[in-house]
Amino acid sequence: MAIALADLLDERQVILRLRSRKLPNALPEIIQSLAQNRKIDDAETFLERVLAREREHPSVVENGVVFPHARTDLVDEIIIGIGRSRAGIPIGANQQRARLIFVIGVPERLVNDYLICVGTLARVVKDEATRSRLLHAETPREFIEALTSAL
Repeated sequence: MAIALADLLDERQVILRLRSRKLPNALPEIIQSLAQNRKIDDAETFLERVLAREREHPSVVENGVVFPHARTDLVDEIIIGIGRSRAGIPIGANQQRARLIFVIGVPERLVNDYLICVGTLARVVKDEATRSRLLHAETPREFIEALTSAL
């Protein structure tokens, strides 16, 4: 991968207490953190692209984790926004609850890097001890440290 996954993680893009209880409302919360951190200029269009992809190919919740994303020219680099929900947000036809939501934006030219990135994230959060640390982190910095220490 041209860029290290740890370089894509920023505590300013981690929301530890999502207010929303449904994915279409939680996604804007997470995407707004990306916009506020100047990772994306057109948050509304980016949200539309993520939601459109979710309608066509709903993300699958595994171990309480989900990776909604969009491949788009709205971003120049891979971006990651993270939201955590204590109760979990029901997703998909079976309404499985996602407690960790990683929203990823990827430029078309970096699709291979995206696959490596999401594969690495999926492998890391599959570990129960790491997931527990992520779910119990008190601050965004603790969250990022828990994630990067598992890489």
